[in-house]
Amino acid sequence: MKEHRSISIADQIFEQLELDILSGKYQRGEILSELKLSQELGVSRTPIREAIRRLEQERILEDSGRGVVVVGISREDMLDMYEIRSRIEGFAAERAAENISDELIQKMRETVELQRFYASKSDSEYSVQIRNLDSDFHEQLYRATGSRPLYDTLLSLHKKMAKFRMASVSKRSRALQSVEEHAAIAEALASRDKAAARQAVERHVAAARARMQDMEG
Repeated sequence: MKEHRSISIADQIFEQLELDILSGKYQRGEILSELKLSQELGVSRTPIREAIRRLEQERILEDSGRGVVVVGISREDMLDMYEIRSRIEGFAAERAAENISDELIQKMRETVELQRFYASKSDSEYSVQIRNLDSDFHEQLYRATGSRPLYDTLLSLHKKMAKFRMASVSKRSRALQSVEEHAAIAEALASRDKAAARQAVERHVAAARARMQDMEG
């Protein structure tokens, strides 16, 4: 399902702005202008305008009349997203258990092993690799469903939760716990056990949600 295509400047700007907003670089309520973003990112205003339009559609930015205001994602939004993920991702795990290929199982196992390696390190510099591998693992899970609607819906949700995912793996103990949860998911999928796959995914999402609540509490 993964598409092999070159990424346009507009796509790159969209992805960068989305990440900057969700990771907290631009704060909720901050006013952004095309000129400011054009100067910061070193590109013309045309791809900035396109990215803003798409982010407005995603309801991450909102037109204020004086520029666009950062809406971002609130704590309440995040809790809802975890609830949605728990329900849909459990179903996706069942679908993946039916459809996953041996090749994709191997890739997921390799991703888990890389996560385990980086999570065992105490250096903070490994947090980026851990975050990226977390994204890779979930992308592989969604791809294994063989369903484009499930893939698109869940991947979009997972990206929007970037700020809290980054905080979640910033502590070594949580990163190690997440690796073992991923390992359980991969092995349930390898066994083609739909019930076990659903349960493993739901436990993983519940643990991530609990961790987020602890950080915010």
